[in-house]
Amino acid sequence: MTQLMSFFIMSQQCKVIPGSMSLPVLQKNGDIILGGLFSLHDMVVEPCLSFTSKPPPTQCTRLNFRTFRWMQTMIFAIEEINRDGKLLPNITLGYKIYDSCSTPHQALKAAMEVMGSKMDSGVEGDIQRKAICHGAVPAVIGDGGSTQSLVVARFLGVFHVPQVSYFSSCACLSDKNEFPAFLRTMPSDFFQVDALVQLVKHFGWTWVGVIAGDDAYGRGGANIFADEVRKLGACVALHEIIPKNRAQTAVSSIVSRIRSSGARVILVFAVEQDVAALFDEVLREGLTGIQWLASEAWSTAAVLSTPKKYHHILQGSLGFAIRRADIPGLQDFLLRLHPSSPDALEDPFLRPFWEEVFQCSLGVQAEGQEHNVEGKPRCSGAEELRSVKNIYSDVTQLRISYNVYKAVYAIAHALKAMRSCVKGKGPFPLQTCADTDNIQPWQLLHYLTQVEYMNSFGDETKFDDNGDPVAMYDLVTWQLTPNGEMDFVTIGKFDETTTVEKQKLKIQEKNIVWNGNQTEVPLSVCSSICPQGTRKAIRPHFPICCHDCVVYAIECTRCLPEFWSNAERTACIPKQVEFLSFSDTMGITLVTISLIGSFCTCVVVLIFSCHRTSPIVRANNSELSFLLLFSLTLCFLCSLTFIGRPSEWSCMLRHTAFGITFVLCVSCILGKTIVVLMAFKATLPGSNVMRWFGPAQQKAIITFCTLVQVIICTVWLVVSPPTPVQLMPRESAIVILLCDEGSQIAFALVLGYIGLLACLCLLLAFLARKLPDNFNEARLITFSMLIFCAVWVAFVPAYISSPGKYATVTEVFAILASSYGLLGCIFAPKCYIILLRPEKNTRKHLMSKNFSN
Repeated sequence: MTQLMSFFIMSQQCKVIPGSMSLPVLQKNGDIILGGLFSLHDMVVEPCLSFTSKPPPTQCTRLNFRTFRWMQTMIFAIEEINRDGKLLPNITLGYKIYDSCSTPHQALKAAMEVMGSKMDSGVEGDIQRKAICHGAVPAVIGDGGSTQSLVVARFLGVFHVPQVSYFSSCACLSDKNEFPAFLRTMPSDFFQVDALVQLVKHFGWTWVGVIAGDDAYGRGGANIFADEVRKLGACVALHEIIPKNRAQTAVSSIVSRIRSSGARVILVFAVEQDVAALFDEVLREGLTGIQWLASEAWSTAAVLSTPKKYHHILQGSLGFAIRRADIPGLQDFLLRLHPSSPDALEDPFLRPFWEEVFQCSLGVQAEGQEHNVEGKPRCSGAEELRSVKNIYSDVTQLRISYNVYKAVYAIAHALKAMRSCVKGKGPFPLQTCADTDNIQPWQLLHYLTQVEYMNSFGDETKFDDNGDPVAMYDLVTWQLTPNGEMDFVTIGKFDETTTVEKQKLKIQEKNIVWNGNQTEVPLSVCSSICPQGTRKAIRPHFPICCHDCVVYAIECTRCLPEFWSNAERTACIPKQVEFLSFSDTMGITLVTISLIGSFCTCVVVLIFSCHRTSPIVRANNSELSFLLLFSLTLCFLCSLTFIGRPSEWSCMLRHTAFGITFVLCVSCILGKTIVVLMAFKATLPGSNVMRWFGPAQQKAIITFCTLVQVIICTVWLVVSPPTPVQLMPRESAIVILLCDEGSQIAFALVLGYIGLLACLCLLLAFLARKLPDNFNEARLITFSMLIFCAVWVAFVPAYISSPGKYATVTEVFAILASSYGLLGCIFAPKCYIILLRPEKNTRKHLMSKNFSN
């Protein structure tokens, strides 16, 4: 074969091939002739070769109506392009179509016929010699099966004749080094297998069987599927091959292995003829309860869905099918055929088709083309295709036919691009364009690889670097209609162009009815989940998915720190996470108390604002009072930062906000205390001390004291800030989420500085507690500081001894208690006088001496 091809390449003229027989051809003249290869018959009857006489002509049998429709679709697309005239104006397309009879050697014969352009009469009888002329046909559409396309692609690739297949999906054909001129409108099996693997993963099947046809399509797809399924951690229960001779004993052995494997889900990766042989044996042996997964080759095959004998075993089957389309005018075109039409005599395939459809005889065909019509009555001449319902005239599932349609239009668009080339800007050496009057296949191949257009159905047609189209599939399920017919229901889709892996497969699970009319997803596992008190034990010489369940021996495994043993001590379960949450009863209580405190503070602000000109407000330095109330509001609200799941930001915020707001609050009280004490000394004769403690000096004291705390907190956050931590004691079933203080020294400085200011404030207030004014604010400050110091002295041992989230509760309680103490002791008496004893809210009463009190 290699020598023959090399001989063709070196030759510059047509070479004669002796001893070849002319094959039937359906052809029509045109300016440009497109070749077509279709497996119109399912098999070839091989003659006995004695090598003592002339070999008889090849006899193809079992006419396939579905493939006959594909061939007619090619003719329809060509005539549609010629009739429209917009795509290729002033150009007509013709065709030469051959039957490859579903066998590689017949496909090779047909490919050689397509490439031939001259015919010399033979030396005797019907023996003829065919010339293989390079460039006679610029492009070929076909073949259907991957096995046939492998042979044809190697042959046509030698001459760089572009071949566009409509049904060959074998991933091997994507190798451009081996098949440089091969393209297809059928997605590669790489994508189909990806879709099937995603389906297995989606439904959690871990014990899946694979049955393949004995050809490139079946073996290649099944091997890729088995490899990808194992990568998921699932197992292949069985991997069987349906022999091409479909011997009953071999197929029966496959059915027996399915039964013994225990797998409930079986993928059949084969063409429809092999699948039919398998299901015939499944019926004979009464195998039921299997959820069948269909490869694209038979996922919508009428040869399996039409006979009712398969319905009860195939109902609920799942499979991926390429996208379908409704081609306007195609059905009428299909039904136009009739033996009495003018073109019937030139169509060598019409008579066998007609006789097969109506089971009648039209008599002898043209000379030298006889066929067996024994036992059939003569056709009456009144037969019409419209009166017959079969797969040929059924246009409800135009999937492969749509691929043929797209292949014709892809070549037409390539021809259009070739004819639109501008001289001096061409893609070939010296920027030349192709000679449209003498089209070279390799030039057309260049334009074909660049094709990219949107067709009238809204689908984009283009080829990637491997000559493959965009991969999109419909997920279909086989459902019985009320009238007993099998219907293909689309329940999802698979889009390989989606970049997110989880979004490629989309399924409407509620619309699925599984095999056996079940609504629950079938379970397909080698071994069930082990019950409590037992463990998995791997079976020797079995896949990893298969195990036995054995009673636990005295064998313990320590759980990881974040896990805890269950009640039966048979498994490790995640520990319960504990932190002071907004949804806890304690958290809700603290949030409520905090908000009430903030509300009360705002009420005091409102009261003081409404009575800001009254003596008691003016006598207590209203500016400091309002600043103190503002800081108290922040103190109440900062407690909220201690509630909720600890995070990096919340941990830094809660301690720094607490430290700064409390220093601001105590600084204001310290300023008030100093003002009260200095005001008394200012009443002594000759004293001018108050000029050193005016409003500006008071603000400076507050600012300085607060700034010191800000500096401490800033250094703390830079050097070693608080961070969230998990405490996971092994003896506890709880993971405690806390905020680690980071630098213990910084935390101590923050608390110590607050304590220092509080003690200083308490000391000054104690010294001024017996000043002779009728309303002495120093006594109120003394009480508030006593409460403040008492709360925080008690806080230290309580915080250290509190476990888990209760340490945080203790700190929040201390913040709220000290804030309420300051608010109640300093501002409650004043509000009492303002609201309930207005007669005491006078300058005279406030300035009077009252030593008895």
